[in-house]
Amino acid sequence: MNRKKKINQTLIAKDKKKKAKLHGSNKPKYVSKAERERLELLAAEGTVVSADSVASPTE
Repeated sequence: MNRKKKINQTLIAKDKKKKAKLHGSNKPKYVSKAERERLELLAAEGTVVSADSVASPTE
């Protein structure tokens, strides 16, 4: 019985990890403090900020 239980536990654990990877996350993507300030300055100037400029901080 012990061997069957151990095998079953490992299979359940693998399945749980697989499902967690597929599910993804509900958390918003992290934006650093410096990046938030830069976006705030751009918004204050009235320029439109696209998602591509957020991903690449080299300007």
